[in-house]
Amino acid sequence: MQTTRRQLLQSASCGFGYLALKGLASQASAAPEVRSPLDPRPSHFPGKAKRVIFMFMQGGPSHLDTFDYKPSLIRYDGSPLPASYDQQRLNRAGVLMKSPHPFRFYGQSGLPMSSLFTNLSQHADDLCLLNGMYSDTSIHAQGTVLMHTGNFRLARPSVGSWITYGLGSESRDLPGFVVLNPLGGNIGGSKNYSSGFLPSSFEGTPLTLGNRGEAIPNIRNPRLSATQQRQQLDFTQTLNRDLLQQVQVNTELEGVIESYERGFRMQSGLPRVMDVSGETSRTLEMYGRTAFGTQCLLARKMAEAGVRFIEINQGGWDHHANIGSAIANGIRNIDQPIAALLTDLKQRGMLDETLIVWGGEFGRTATRQGNSSGRDHNGGGYSYFMAGGGIKGGMRYGATNDLGTAAEENKIHVNDLHATILNQLGMNHERLTYRYAGRDFRLTDVAGRVMREIIA
Repeated sequence: MQTTRRQLLQSASCGFGYLALKGLASQASAAPEVRSPLDPRPSHFPGKAKRVIFMFMQGGPSHLDTFDYKPSLIRYDGSPLPASYDQQRLNRAGVLMKSPHPFRFYGQSGLPMSSLFTNLSQHADDLCLLNGMYSDTSIHAQGTVLMHTGNFRLARPSVGSWITYGLGSESRDLPGFVVLNPLGGNIGGSKNYSSGFLPSSFEGTPLTLGNRGEAIPNIRNPRLSATQQRQQLDFTQTLNRDLLQQVQVNTELEGVIESYERGFRMQSGLPRVMDVSGETSRTLEMYGRTAFGTQCLLARKMAEAGVRFIEINQGGWDHHANIGSAIANGIRNIDQPIAALLTDLKQRGMLDETLIVWGGEFGRTATRQGNSSGRDHNGGGYSYFMAGGGIKGGMRYGATNDLGTAAEENKIHVNDLHATILNQLGMNHERLTYRYAGRDFRLTDVAGRVMREIIA
C-alpha cells in the first residue's frame, strides 16, 4: 500500500520534531563556545590584587575614636567649637569632646589607633589609614549608597558589579560578587549591590546568615535529583540560547542563562564553602564564635574559592549617645575577627593578593551632641583603612584639621577610593566603561584619582 506525502507528514510529525532538535543540536555543537559573562577577563595591566574584601561599618563610625588621633581634642576638651571650624554650617557647634578612650602608638611604624583595638593593633604595620576621607552627604541612606556606587543621586552599578564586569570571576561554582548580611532597605537595600544598568549577571548575591532557613532561599529543588535538574536545565538553556541568537543582544536573557547555570553549580559549591565544620577548633577560636567572626571566616573561604568581591557588613555605629560604651562595644565586635582574617590570609600567602577595605558612610562630629555624650553625623572628614593587595602598610595618608572636623590634607573622595581599588586590581578607572543611554559611564563618573602615594 502506497503512503502519500501528506500521510507521511501526518504520521511522522513527532519525528520531524526530533529531526529539528537534532539540527539545533548540530548547530550548537558547530557554533563557537558560548562564554559566560563571568568568565575571567584580562585586566588592563598587571594588578597586585586579585580580589577585594570590603568591610562596611554602617552607621558612621567615629574616626575620632578609632583611627584619627587628635591631641587638640584632649587639650580643648569642653571648650566651644570655634566658628571657623563649623565648616558644614550646622549651627549646632556644642562643645569639643575628647575621645573617652586613649590612643596608643603601635608597630614599628608607630601607627596611632584607639587602645580598644587590642588585636588589630598587632597588625598596625599592615594597615594604611586613610584619614582624609570626606563625603558629599551626612545622611545615612545617601551616604551608604554613595560609598557603594560612587553616586547617591542616581541609581548606579555598585563597585562589586563594576569589578566583576571588568574582571569576571575566578570561580565557576560561586558568584563573582557576594554580600554577606546585606543592608536593609531603609539605607539603600539592594541599591548597594545592584548591577544597575550593567547586565544582571554582575549583580551581587546576598547571603543572609544566622536565620533558620537557607542563606539563599530555594537554592535546592527537593523534587528532582541532580541528574534530572541537569537534564531540565540543558533543555531550557538550548531554548534560551536559540532565542538569544535571534535577538542578538539581550542583557536580561544573558543574565537568565548565566543565573540558571551558576545557580545549578552553586547547589554544591555554595554549601561547601559556607560549611565551617571542617575548620580546626583553633581557627574557629581565632575568629571568635560570633556573627561578625563567621562573616570574616566565610570571607576568607570565599576569597580562597575565587570569589572576586566579598562584602561583609556590621551595623550599629550610629552613636548619638553614650559613645564611650557604644564605641567600645562596636570595636569589641570587630577587633578579634578582623585581626584573625589578616592573620589567616598572611599564613596562607593570600594577603598580598587580597585587598582589604574598611569603613563606613561618614564620620562623627568633634563636639558633644547635646547632653548625651554622643557625636552627630559628619561627612566633612572621616577615616578608612586599607591593607594587603599591594598597599603600603604602617602609614597614614590624608588628614583632617587639628580638631578633626573636616578633611584638609590629601582629601579623599569615594571616587578616589574606587579609582585606587580598581588600580590595584589592574584596571584603569577611566577605561572601565559601559555604554548606556547614549554615553559611556564609569564607576568614578568624571572624577577619581588613584592614590599612588599609598601603593607599595
